[in-house]
Amino acid sequence: MPEDKAHDSGFKVVDRRPFSVDGTRREDAQNETEKPEARAKAPDPSRVVDRQPEEYVEPEGSGFETLVSYLSTTAMFQLGVLPGPSGERIPPDMANARRTIDLLEALQEKTRGNLTPAEKRFLEDVLYELRLSYVEVEKRGTRKRR
Repeated sequence: MPEDKAHDSGFKVVDRRPFSVDGTRREDAQNETEKPEARAKAPDPSRVVDRQPEEYVEPEGSGFETLVSYLSTTAMFQLGVLPGPSGERIPPDMANARRTIDLLEALQEKTRGNLTPAEKRFLEDVLYELRLSYVEVEKRGTRKRR
């Protein structure tokens, strides 16, 4: 509890704002800026090293392929092709599956000309498989309704 003085965590809060609640300049704020310790902590401009940016290496588990895989897996769940987390059958949600496939198609359109050949092929393969699965699930659904 904040009121409990018996337990001292060693944590101290110091208000270093230069203005009080009513907008007047606090006297102790001027003293804070004049302390030599504050100036000593600032980096010495003569010692700053100008670093060249390193080439960006994409961390594993992120990037374009991961995004496409995530959306593809989502669509497969929505189509009812993949089992749920505990192995149960998930009923197809055709409307949301269509939206997810449309989203991948929009991604394909917006990234046209900006993908590596491997990324382009991967996206094309994923869309082909999803479209094929969509048609198969839809056919199964119409056969059951008859």
